Amino acid sequence: MLQEKLNARRLPALMTMHNGQPVQTPDGWRERRRELMDLLSREEYGVTPAPPTAVSAAVDPASGQGNSICAGKAVRQLIRLSFDTPGGPFTFTLTLITPTRVPRAPAFVYMDFQANPPSANVPVEEIIDHGFALAAFSYQDITSDGPASDGLAALYPRDEKTGWGKLGMGAFAASRVLDYLETRGDIDEARVGVTGHSRLGKAALWCGAQDERFSMTVANDSGCSGAAISRGKTGESIDIIAKRFPFWFCGNYQAWRGREEEAPFDQHMVVALCAPRRVYVCSASMDDWADPESEFLSCAAASPAWTAHRVPGLITPDALPETDVPLTEGGVCYHKRWGTHDYSRTDWLWQMACRERFHV
Repeated sequence: MLQEKLNARRLPALMTMHNGQPVQTPDGWRERRRELMDLLSREEYGVTPAPPTAVSAAVDPASGQGNSICAGKAVRQLIRLSFDTPGGPFTFTLTLITPTRVPRAPAFVYMDFQANPPSANVPVEEIIDHGFALAAFSYQDITSDGPASDGLAALYPRDEKTGWGKLGMGAFAASRVLDYLETRGDIDEARVGVTGHSRLGKAALWCGAQDERFSMTVANDSGCSGAAISRGKTGESIDIIAKRFPFWFCGNYQAWRGREEEAPFDQHMVVALCAPRRVYVCSASMDDWADPESEFLSCAAASPAWTAHRVPGLITPDALPETDVPLTEGGVCYHKRWGTHDYSRTDWLWQMACRERFHV
């Protein structure tokens, strides 16, 4: 059944090189990965600049050396991260919450919508109780969600056709957070995941696709231009999203408005770039705009990238997923939570259970 649904989408081949050579091994995947990264950078998200040589950190005076929260179970710090860019230094604020009783905690790097993260709907105490640290920053501190070239967008030269969009800038900032976390003795740098919701879920997926240091990538309700396949998708389309939010993408993405069927890429390729690391795609049952079925089928279509590493991808019955039944046995994980477009406590709990089980 699932293969028939995938065949109907007529997706571009994932495991075939541009020269027609099939990809069947990890070495072959490394070559194919380079092709896909170039393709998606050039045609959708834009080319990410080289990382800075160093990221410096300073504790914000507003937080002192850290405030005890959650009845003493955690410490909250505000940290100013800075790095050099072609246009001068750039600084943004990171909220870091670490559990007091875990010597080297795994962590979530979380892109937040709120100006002072984390948002009220982030279950901070439960994240701490599960032994995770939370490293949250606001996209507003990186650049505005609009056409203006401000913040980080003002500091790098940008090619009109292939220059990075603002989703890429958020992804870039998340990688700079990881640069900093790697320097701390209280964070297990081998177990850092990246996550976000909606358009920040798109940014998180692109971040994890590019930055292989992240042990797990979580895209929550990321929909169009995130985890959802574009061909045959219901709800939001490339035509709609590229028209309303052109600044999220590179200029070349405009050429694919209304032409999804002709594009040499689709979103299963972005999911596949996380292989062989773990990736977790989350949907909501009433989120028709994001299209849960297209998010799920993307996971199935991406799975051969894990198979090439002798790792199972999505492990699922040959049927569309049931609501509130997480599929987390393979390298590609998925759930469809009951409810609407949001990042709920349930989403967090299922992700943490997966990370705890597989120690990622």
